[in-house]
Amino acid sequence: MVVRIGSADNRPGEASVDLAEQTLVTLDEVTVALPGGGERREGQREMARAVAEAIQTDGHVVVQAGTGTGKSLAYLVPVALAGKTTIIATATKALQDQLAGKDLPFLNELVDGGVNFAVLKGRSNYLCLQRLNEAEADDRLGLDLDNDKKKASLDSDLLNRLRVFAAETETGDRTELPDVDDRTWRLVSVGRDECPGAGRCPVGDDCLAERARRKAAAADIIVVNLHLYAIEVMVEGILPEHDLVVIDEAHQLEDIMSEAAGRTISPVRLQQAARAASAVLVDRDATGGVEEAATLLHAGLESMIGERLIDGLDDETGQTIDVIRGRVDQLLNALRSVPKDAPADAAAKALRARQGVTSLLDDIDYVRWPIDDEVLWVDGPTSNPSLRSTPVAVDKILAEKLWAKRPGILTSATLSPQISSLLGLPKKTPTLDVGSPFDYEKNALLYCPTDLPDPRAEGHRDARLAELEALVVAAGGRTLALFTSWSAMRDAAAHLESRLPWNLHVQGEGSKMALLESFIEDDESCLFATMSFWQGVDIPGSTCNLVVIDRLPFPRPDDPVLQARRERAGGAAFRVIDLPRAATMLAQGAGRLIRSSSDRGVVAVLDPRLATSRSYRWDLINALPPMRRTKDRADAEALLRELRDT
Repeated sequence: MVVRIGSADNRPGEASVDLAEQTLVTLDEVTVALPGGGERREGQREMARAVAEAIQTDGHVVVQAGTGTGKSLAYLVPVALAGKTTIIATATKALQDQLAGKDLPFLNELVDGGVNFAVLKGRSNYLCLQRLNEAEADDRLGLDLDNDKKKASLDSDLLNRLRVFAAETETGDRTELPDVDDRTWRLVSVGRDECPGAGRCPVGDDCLAERARRKAAAADIIVVNLHLYAIEVMVEGILPEHDLVVIDEAHQLEDIMSEAAGRTISPVRLQQAARAASAVLVDRDATGGVEEAATLLHAGLESMIGERLIDGLDDETGQTIDVIRGRVDQLLNALRSVPKDAPADAAAKALRARQGVTSLLDDIDYVRWPIDDEVLWVDGPTSNPSLRSTPVAVDKILAEKLWAKRPGILTSATLSPQISSLLGLPKKTPTLDVGSPFDYEKNALLYCPTDLPDPRAEGHRDARLAELEALVVAAGGRTLALFTSWSAMRDAAAHLESRLPWNLHVQGEGSKMALLESFIEDDESCLFATMSFWQGVDIPGSTCNLVVIDRLPFPRPDDPVLQARRERAGGAAFRVIDLPRAATMLAQGAGRLIRSSSDRGVVAVLDPRLATSRSYRWDLINALPPMRRTKDRADAEALLRELRDT
């Protein structure tokens, strides 16, 4: 029996059990109990000890743990034993599913007293009973929520199905209704900015989102999305009180935190505010004024997409924002005039609309007068240009709002050497790299053709496509090709589709999950994808013997936020901003190849700079797993043919 630290088995007056010591004992027992019998991994034990020591001293720790380390159990075991209320925040749905569906239930069977855990998502992931009631009472609820003028509506069959779901569901989670599309779901859900709270909602006592939150508040371990946790850092009170946080996939925290700390206004957001208000307002002047304001905003921003507004808003744009603010303020006043004794449904709609409009006003004021530490810029697409204000850095935000309040365990398979300073961790925070148990030297080959033209030179495209085709043919399909742009991916797919005898799956032709399933089921197929497939994708086995990376993934030079960070870094900008990001993403992409101890294959980087750049090639190579290296295509083809034929 595994004893939880601080359990009844540790009697008062008896010597306290050292958490690190008990963690290693427990980890060994857990490893033996794994299906098929697990093997002892020194990297996993080193990580588990470091996590336990951080918990016991109320400190922080950063751990880089390569694929196959078993990092989930390395932090779950000490967390479970410590008995502290802990939030685990991860960026990928696959890891959330692994934690909640596999690792935590497994530990629950082994730890004395069990492990009480819960999964909590953002409010819009849960069915809103009040909105469902309104949908049943009002067949005019089919609102135009997007710019494409299509209507979403709820027919009687779907309403009946949703009502049955509401009565029978344990969670109210949208994932239980995978065939309900996004547009329809928005009609029966509410976001954080819209919800008035259970105490002010007619059906608040039965709220499914609140039920999930109550369950989470009673749990010892709560699994959440990293985006939701970033919002919690900024707002507080969204998630239950907790003593400890584990940030998995910590290499994504900086960008996710920047997004959560920023503010955005857009034409679609104005339209949504107006149409939410139109559900309760008889006088259309106020809602019509905001609809017109959305058109004004669109016209004012469309030509500025991609621009960084270094000096703030120009006079014309500033005046436009002032006009828009006035219209939104009028709408808020109109909503405040809705009688307090209005019918319950009307009062609920008015309250939701006021919540959303108030939040919109706050953000308008924020982007109208940005502060020095913020980047003001205009983002796309052209159908909905948005004015955004984003912090240049998040280190101070995290230092003050997170690390000063609770210990943090941060881990990922790939982490920048600057991770602690970027995320505002104390200077003396322990940082360690426990490696990977996989034999990359034996099982993986890194191929970089040095005779290819530079990616910026004429002739590179044709040479790159010829190289890609030759490698895919040698592999017999079984290829995950990762591209740094949509245009490069589509160009390669269009060129090779008729030249290859195997199925070619291309990102954009279906959901990410559907594409991965098709690729895995057809082990001679190819999958061409962009940046969202570079990380969080697990394809073990012979389905993927070849990972091709079209070029080094340096960030875009015109990214407004990164431009501001480069200016702050001065002459060191490339080595401080661009190179670490490229190294991390390259390692993430290459990491898609070896996902189990028996996997073998080739990582081909079709960018000669990886081998020829004297100034930074070793920074990139050293960030990759320790694979054998070659510049001779014959070596790569020989290995791929061997794997294909066996």
